[in-house]
Amino acid sequence: MLKALTISSIYVLDQQQALDFYVGKLGLEVNTDQDLGFMRWLTVSVPGDKSREILLERPGQPSMDDKTAAQVRDHVTKGVAGGHLFFTTDDCRKTYKELKARGVEFTEEPTERPYGIDCGLRDPSATASASLSRLRRRNDTSCRPAGSSQDRAASRSGLGI
Repeated sequence: MLKALTISSIYVLDQQQALDFYVGKLGLEVNTDQDLGFMRWLTVSVPGDKSREILLERPGQPSMDDKTAAQVRDHVTKGVAGGHLFFTTDDCRKTYKELKARGVEFTEEPTERPYGIDCGLRDPSATASASLSRLRRRNDTSCRPAGSSQDRAASRSGLGI
């Protein structure tokens, strides 16, 4: 039986640039940085959570042939290679301001959504989009502006929408 998801991967064009971004700007920590000979195994984790790693993978051998790797790199360059990371934070707006001050490029400012507040950012390879979210939980109105219609409805129903 499956027990956990421990490693997810995203494609990056330059592992050092990706490392500088994810560690230097977003504040993640290096989990593993190992030269395996045929590839560099480079993973990062959210501070305090070593159980979940993000593999910053350069398209190429051994997982794909050279022709396929070139096609994947082309897709990465165009920003259509997929790869999405979803981070949570206690205060999306505050984290947005902090990361923006560090030079992180955002594709969307913090926005109210039915599930909470989130914003979008892009890594230097344009391969992965990431979302920072302050998610709502039952009876949690801290994500909404006080006095909003959702806030009033939630207080009547007892549900944090």
